Amino acid sequence: MGAPGFSGRIQYLAQPFESQPIVTPTVIERPDHNISRANISPNALKVLYRLREAGYDAHLVGGGVRDLLLGLEPKDFDVATDATPEEVKSVFRNCRLIGRRFRLAHVHFGREIIEVATYRGMRDDSDDSEGSQDHQSEGGMLLRDNVYGSLEEDALRRDFTINALYYNIADFSVIDYADGVADLKAGRLRLLGEPETRLREDPVRMLRAARFAAKLGFQIDPPLAHAMPEMASLLNDVPPARLFEEVLKLFMAGTAVSCFEKLRQYGLFRELFPDTEDCLAHEEHEFPITLVLKGLESTDRRVAEGLPVTPAFLFAVLLWEPVRRIAEELMGQGVEPGPALQQGASEVISSQAQRIAIPKRFSIPMREIWALQSRFLFTRGKRPRRLLAHPRFRAAYDFLLLRASAGEADPAMAEWWTEAQKHYVPEAGDFDPEMLAELSGEDTKPRRRRRRRKPRSGDQGEA
Repeated sequence: MGAPGFSGRIQYLAQPFESQPIVTPTVIERPDHNISRANISPNALKVLYRLREAGYDAHLVGGGVRDLLLGLEPKDFDVATDATPEEVKSVFRNCRLIGRRFRLAHVHFGREIIEVATYRGMRDDSDDSEGSQDHQSEGGMLLRDNVYGSLEEDALRRDFTINALYYNIADFSVIDYADGVADLKAGRLRLLGEPETRLREDPVRMLRAARFAAKLGFQIDPPLAHAMPEMASLLNDVPPARLFEEVLKLFMAGTAVSCFEKLRQYGLFRELFPDTEDCLAHEEHEFPITLVLKGLESTDRRVAEGLPVTPAFLFAVLLWEPVRRIAEELMGQGVEPGPALQQGASEVISSQAQRIAIPKRFSIPMREIWALQSRFLFTRGKRPRRLLAHPRFRAAYDFLLLRASAGEADPAMAEWWTEAQKHYVPEAGDFDPEMLAELSGEDTKPRRRRRRRKPRSGDQGEA
């Protein structure tokens, strides 16, 4: 079927949610789309089929459908149904219910989790009864609790048109309520509804817009692009713990550099990392932005190669410049490098926690990565041995290499530590004796102790 008129759909979506009529969606039959069950997780198919066998509607929804239509491999698969969370739990023994504001069902298959959500509904604003479950935060965010509805209502509660797509397991068709397929073909990222209203409901949609634009290479629809810089400050109303999770999605999915550029373009990075943005705005010799970009490039490269990435290293990169600035000011006042870095770390992490809550399991190793930077300055005596034996050495060394590549740290120092690792014997806790002289520039042969002359008996007591 052809897509309905575009202008009429925009006019319809611009109406307030509660006053919107139900529309007839575009239904794309199986021969006219490229989604195959062979590309859908077998566990997701189990959930879809078992819900249908139990008498409920069941649709694959959101990013999974979007990515399949684009020929991409979905990261996960979500299911929408008319069954309540409790009813879903009665169908699956391996199901857990989560969430308070809106209950969700998680069906566990080993490490894979299929998230099942009941169709979300819209309450009429004229309903002011005590049982009303919708309310707003002080910043205008719309907070909806367990308000269930129809498939049509659920589609209009989605954020972007390309996410309001449903794959119907009953007949293998794709149901499109908002010209999402047309936007996919056009490479356009468009919000459902009026941008200012939708962003006030949930400011995180601005971060999602930046992430989807970076991941898919889409252009952000002009009305949304114009609204984002003006409304970026609304991110201050989002709980810091939620922003932490969103930052991981932005920077640990293989498109960190592109996400960073989008965030700065739309004024969102300042709201997430104000201290870092202030440093980037006053960069000297391009060091700060070079280090951040090189760190994000390294993260993207590791994701592409299937190597692990850690939030501790990521945040160490993003927050290093404000830490370094504070440490340099303190060292100018006579404070030693080690204590200066520790104080800088404490101040920056305390300030950053007002925006993004970094769990201690990441902030502690992040502090250690920073603190060890001052210890790389010492290459003689026992200090190199102790540093090489430190459990956080490798991460700190990688950070040193990053600093050197950005022109901030001495490349010769980085090269010394690269060579030192080749000749360090962990089992012995020491260097290979034959190579120690070359590394330290010292004679490693044991020195002969000078024998002290014993005083003669006649010398004792002489003045």
